[in-house]
Amino acid sequence: MSHFDFTVSATDATTAARAATFDTPHGAIRTPMFMPVGTRATVKGVTPDQLRQIGCEVLLANTYHLFLRPGSDLIAEAGGLHRFMGWDRPILTDSGGFQVFSLADTLKLTDEGVEFRSIVDGAKHFWTPEDNMRVQEQLGADIIMQLDQCPPYPAEKEFVATAVRRSAEWAARCKAAHTRADQALFGIVQGGVFEDLRAESVVRLAEIDFPGYGIGGYSVGEPHHLMLASLAPVTELLPADRPRYLMGVGNPTTMLEAIALGVDLFDCVLPTRTARTGTAFSSEGRMNLKNAKYARDFGPLDPACSCLVCTTYTRAYLRHLVTVKEMLGATLLSVHNLHVLIDLARRARAAIEAGRYGAFLAEWRDGPGADDY
Repeated sequence: MSHFDFTVSATDATTAARAATFDTPHGAIRTPMFMPVGTRATVKGVTPDQLRQIGCEVLLANTYHLFLRPGSDLIAEAGGLHRFMGWDRPILTDSGGFQVFSLADTLKLTDEGVEFRSIVDGAKHFWTPEDNMRVQEQLGADIIMQLDQCPPYPAEKEFVATAVRRSAEWAARCKAAHTRADQALFGIVQGGVFEDLRAESVVRLAEIDFPGYGIGGYSVGEPHHLMLASLAPVTELLPADRPRYLMGVGNPTTMLEAIALGVDLFDCVLPTRTARTGTAFSSEGRMNLKNAKYARDFGPLDPACSCLVCTTYTRAYLRHLVTVKEMLGATLLSVHNLHVLIDLARRARAAIEAGRYGAFLAEWRDGPGADDY
């Protein structure tokens, strides 16, 4: 067995949903799976033990931010990300391309690479695909992503076409530069909401041949219906024997719709970011704990949820923590929100294995919370 075997164990009869296992050096990832985001080698306010307790099998860290602080050299000296952050399960590192290209007013882009300024001290840095691979090899994650150009929305088709070409060329350079056999390097599909450009991107990447594929360039402001419409042909074209990772998506409804199209992996800052604003996910939609109606509500946060937060604390107590800005409030809501998404992916997998994912998705669409996400 190789380090990175991908085995599809069940498929759904009425959708393209599938249950699979992706083996890595730090353990197996059972898909569909939501990955919490630990940008700076920590999921904000949540300990590794808490992540394990809610069933997290893999988390994500960010190359751009860790390159700036504390530095990939230091993390390599510490023994790599797993030892540095005390996490013994799989880790995925994003290349940092999305962060770099979000700094559009300060970057200089050529086919050779990208120059950008640090958000820490304003210093200039230049990354080639080869530089990016060196940094990610130092970080030592199980899954790493190619350096790509992520265009904004909206963008002219000609601009997006250039990004597709450049990203494919950088993908080939990343693969040529990558040397660690204990890391799986994923290519990233680009193309905006243009179906023909998405198809071109898939063909180019499949020719290079990666052990898995990210689908990038979404959650940048595009309408939800355009995203799903352009995502469907991508999943149909991607190799069926490799994992598919929809980058930056953590909305529960969108996640379930994407699973129906054949997506395996997801990540997003949404559950922890909304938790820090006092918002909880629930079976009935989003709950703003700042709302006065919860002040004397001594019921559980979500009666339908089995997480530690919902079985231990009341809405009144959680609202108190939020209103007085106690850090425990953000931690507990983060744990709950992450549990909701990880458990939703687990239930989706169970539905696929039972041959009823189409019915499971229909029940969600008709449920009280679907339109609130």
